[in-house]
Amino acid sequence: MYTFGDPAQWLPFTFAILMGLSILIYVVLDGFDLGVGVLFPFADDAEKDRMIASIGPFWDANETWLVLAIGIMLVAFPTAHGQILTALYLPVFLMLIGLIMRGVAFEFRVKAPAAYKDLWNNVFFAGSLLSSLSQGFMLGMYIMGLDYTWGHFAFAVLTAIFLTVGYSFIGATWVIYKTDEHLQRKAVGWAKGGIWGLVLGIGAISAATPLVSTRIFEKWFDFPQALYLAPLPILSAILVVWLWSMLQKMPRAGDRGSWHPFVLATLLWVLAFLGMAYSFYPYVVPEKLTIYDAASAPESLFIILIGTCFVLPTIIGYTILAYTVFRGKATELRYD
Repeated sequence: MYTFGDPAQWLPFTFAILMGLSILIYVVLDGFDLGVGVLFPFADDAEKDRMIASIGPFWDANETWLVLAIGIMLVAFPTAHGQILTALYLPVFLMLIGLIMRGVAFEFRVKAPAAYKDLWNNVFFAGSLLSSLSQGFMLGMYIMGLDYTWGHFAFAVLTAIFLTVGYSFIGATWVIYKTDEHLQRKAVGWAKGGIWGLVLGIGAISAATPLVSTRIFEKWFDFPQALYLAPLPILSAILVVWLWSMLQKMPRAGDRGSWHPFVLATLLWVLAFLGMAYSFYPYVVPEKLTIYDAASAPESLFIILIGTCFVLPTIIGYTILAYTVFRGKATELRYD
């Protein structure tokens, strides 16, 4: 048995928390700017410029969390890194292509001649859509244990669609917060539609997860283990009702509470993530490899932890600084 003072116990657990936290922050932060890109076809040219301006100062910082999460997996759980990326090689490749398309389009849509602006707008949308769908597909295959069957593939496609809609929802709440007037009202309408895609996605994942293994089923439904999970669906239902009620009353006079939908949407993502973490722990590769089996040697993890104590605060500080300096409503995005 492991004890709390055993490095072979607490070091893998610590790095699992750090990796999970990095993934969660990435999903929320890059999720909203991917969602803004997915919403591009529903906006006119002036609105697209304002939407780009709303994410302009942040999107680079947001993607840093993905690099951190993959880096932690590589150095702390190399066996799991090999198994997961081998199984998900194609969707990971497509996601990276999508992220590259977004980065290139972000710069070129402003600097290219006006005649090519629509082209780069379309590239930005396509990159956002491709990245979102790829991430959703990877999530679905991960839940299904990384085994490719027709049933698992179909579930992964369904998850890809729902995650993309979920990203568009949190993206719409971000636009509500960062804009005003007509675009803000339009974003409220986008959020009203997107919230149901997010609810359906959470429902589909919740229905499938306990069927993946007997162990997860028992954690969900056997007493007293079920009591640990019970608050999550209850709080999620409350948040959904609260969000829907809030969206019915927006936008409010004086722009009061325009940030509230984004905060509640973030909390909804956090609850969904906590449910997954509870379900799959201690496995990093579902039902195949635990965090303790996949972890590097304790000596290596301890050295990596020292470096993480310097790197992680720097990333957190940079992220907080960016969101503090560029708080408030989005204005015209200029490069001169």
